[in-house]
Amino acid sequence: QVQLVESGGGLVQPGGSLRLSCAASGFTFSRSVMSWYRQAPGKERELVATISSTGGSKNYADSVKGRFTIFRDNAKNTVYLQMNSLKPEDTAVYYCKVYWSATNYWGQGTQVTVSS
Repeated sequence: QVQLVESGGGLVQPGGSLRLSCAASGFTFSRSVMSWYRQAPGKERELVATISSTGGSKNYADSVKGRFTIFRDNAKNTVYLQMNSLKPEDTAVYYCKVYWSATNYWGQGTQVTVSS
C-alpha cells in the first residue's frame, strides 16, 4: 500500500531554516509527481511546491518562491522541502502528497512552527 511519512518539522525562529523529508513506498516513486502542501490553523490546505518525476520541473506558491526549494532523490524514494528565511506565516502542518492510481495519497503531516 502507498505510504508517505514526513519528518523534519519543529520549532524555529523567524529567519531560520528547516528541511522536511517525505519517505515514500508502495508505488513507483521515480514515475510520480510529488507535492508538498501545508495547512495553517483555521485555513484551507494549500499547495506549496510540486516536482516532476525526474526533478527537472518545479513549481512553487508565490508566497514561498525564493525561500523554499523542493528536490528529490529517486534512489532513496524521498522528496524534500528545504525551507529558508522562515516567517511566522509559514507556521502550519506540512504534508506530502502523491496522485497514484486515480487516488490522492497523503502523509500524516509534520508540524512547522516559526516563532521567537
